[in-house]
Amino acid sequence: MIVGEFSITPIGAGESVSTYVARCERIVRASGLPHKLTPMGTVIEGEWDEVLTVIRACHMAVRADNRRVSTLIRIDDREGPAGRLEAKIRSVEEKLGG
Repeated sequence: MIVGEFSITPIGAGESVSTYVARCERIVRASGLPHKLTPMGTVIEGEWDEVLTVIRACHMAVRADNRRVSTLIRIDDREGPAGRLEAKIRSVEEKLGG
């Protein structure tokens, strides 16, 4: 299992990109993989091929009507059970006492 964070930006599409974010969020939701939408990107958890397939589908969905697209991807690859998306946050909150 990996946790992947990605952000896709159409170059030259203007200041607001919420239409493209919504387009990608539909793809991520349809994948059924655990995920979190954040103000700066999307975090998704799954097997390598699953996660990269979703990110590629999102990239291509934005690329469909933009001549240039920038996609940033960060991967956390660690052995262990599923559920790290929530466990990572819980661990920090426990240390904060909350």
